[in-house]
Amino acid sequence: MLIASIALVGYLLDFGVKEYVLANYSQPVPILGGVVVFTLVRNPGAAFSMGEGFTVGFSVLALVALIFVTFWLAPRVRNLGWAAVTGLLWAGIAGNLTDRLFRSPGPFHGEVVDMIQVPYFAVFNVADMWITFAAIGLLYLSVVKGVGLKGENIKDEKHKDAK
Repeated sequence: MLIASIALVGYLLDFGVKEYVLANYSQPVPILGGVVVFTLVRNPGAAFSMGEGFTVGFSVLALVALIFVTFWLAPRVRNLGWAAVTGLLWAGIAGNLTDRLFRSPGPFHGEVVDMIQVPYFAVFNVADMWITFAAIGLLYLSVVKGVGLKGENIKDEKHKDAK
């Protein structure tokens, strides 16, 4: 239930911000004293606009990733931290996949709507933030804390297996 709630709220936030920016911003708008700029960019590629000719491939990969998260990862999660990570990951993948499937120029060719620009970095969107937060959470839980999907201590299990 927690995974679904986080996923739904995250997805709706991403969708809402994209729709708001599309309806209200045609020119860059500085906020927070210019540290952040809302800059509308339609991105057919992946991060940093790489792979612009591979939009269909990114769409298929995102669809496979969403199916994996929904039907393999989510049912195995029994830990609060992993539930948050899984919900954020689902929201991020689904947010960008929705753009690729339903935005211009057409299904599996749609351009992802990016709008957040910070100094010395690429323009990104809320879905990208969710994926980044999920990746950080995944690394923290698995590497730093040594917590598995069910809440088990995976560091102890590795040491047990090595003996």
